[in-house]
Amino acid sequence: MVQYMTTRLDTSFAALSDATRRGVLEQLGRADASITDLAESFHMTLTGMKKHVGVLEQAGLVTTKKIGRVRTCRLGPRRLKEATVWLENYRERWDERFDALDTVVEELTRKEKRDERRKRK
Repeated sequence: MVQYMTTRLDTSFAALSDATRRGVLEQLGRADASITDLAESFHMTLTGMKKHVGVLEQAGLVTTKKIGRVRTCRLGPRRLKEATVWLENYRERWDERFDALDTVVEELTRKEKRDERRKRK
């Protein structure tokens, strides 16, 4: 189970590592689009866009449906939930660490002020 989840996360993050693919997800968040429309929006060839969409589809972030000669793309069922959960876990850990660091800095600042007052006397 852990290995499966890790593989899915790796696939999601690999798909998100490219700016064009992130842009495709952003555009599909507004409305479904054909591969032709996406290729035109990003000023690239149909073949290039098909490859990007294929990576997103393999990661479960996009689904496609072919009707006649038009392949329409839409956001996939996973919608980054696993990646979001993983990131949130690390965000919480870092928040805890920064809170602890804030406490240390506050204690050191108070101590420094006390020491300054003592030196003045």
